[in-house]
Amino acid sequence: MAYTVGEMARRLGVPASTIRYYDKEGLLPFVGRSSGGIRVFTEKDFEWLRIIECLKKTGMSLKDIREYIELAMEGDETIARRLELFRKQRTVLETRMAELQQTMDTLDYKCWFYETAAARGSTEGISDLPEALRPVRERLRTAAEAEEV
Repeated sequence: MAYTVGEMARRLGVPASTIRYYDKEGLLPFVGRSSGGIRVFTEKDFEWLRIIECLKKTGMSLKDIREYIELAMEGDETIARRLELFRKQRTVLETRMAELQQTMDTLDYKCWFYETAAARGSTEGISDLPEALRPVRERLRTAAEAEEV
């Protein structure tokens, strides 16, 4: 089955301008064109676009995504390089996830603090910190002390 830019965009849940941008940036060399020069997408192209979407979500640059696509189109002799790109991006994502977890932990701590303060009617004298939140407060205090030095 063949799809237009608009149809493929709807399937992906993105604006058609996003797909046109990908094309302009050289991310869609695999997409065929009709005799009139109109992009014609297939099911296989849908899969490629989902991979591009995934890689963008990991924070991979368009340059690296383009490199991956070019390598994939070159064939099996580039398997090792593609694997290297994915492993590198996996490490980047793991680091981001750890940073986000620290952020979530801090939000959990502050939610607990203000829920407790709301129940008491004051932020004064709150000291009965749950065990699970103690490392978060310690990290916040240690970071503040390190900045003072």
